[in-house]
Amino acid sequence: MRYARWQPWLSTTVRVALALIWIAAGTSKIGDLNHSGQVVNAYQLMPYSAAQIVGAALPFVEIVLGLLILAGLATRVTAVLSTVMFALFIAGIISVWSRGLSIDCGCFGGGGELAPGQHPSYLWDVIRDTSFLALAVYLLRWPHSWLAIDNWLRGEPQLPDTSAEEPTR
Repeated sequence: MRYARWQPWLSTTVRVALALIWIAAGTSKIGDLNHSGQVVNAYQLMPYSAAQIVGAALPFVEIVLGLLILAGLATRVTAVLSTVMFALFIAGIISVWSRGLSIDCGCFGGGGELAPGQHPSYLWDVIRDTSFLALAVYLLRWPHSWLAIDNWLRGEPQLPDTSAEEPTR
């Protein structure tokens, strides 16, 4: 029963954290869409023209996902999309790692092929993205949070009613 009282607060925290992650990732790449395409191409998973399209679209998708999650609009749907995207990012990093390529993932700007003598941080990238994936899965399982448009659309309160709290013993 106690979890039911603080679960919406935890979901709100997870929702805001995930939103900030997406917005930071998108805004770090949106200034140079050509470079973003080159970073996607460095993974060598698709033809160059497709990588350019994906690289140019990705920052916008990340920002829109972040804004939707921040607003609490279609929270479960955005959590599903986030889960899929993080799983794809992790698979991409593991693919590059297993093929012996030496790139920077470019998740938060920069990215692309590394200069000779530089070493990739694939383990850290996988751990980081797995923790982001865990946030998305949590939000998928427990999407109900405070200050969410979803609540307003369902006619539910935006914040808990503290006037009916049980007295502490």
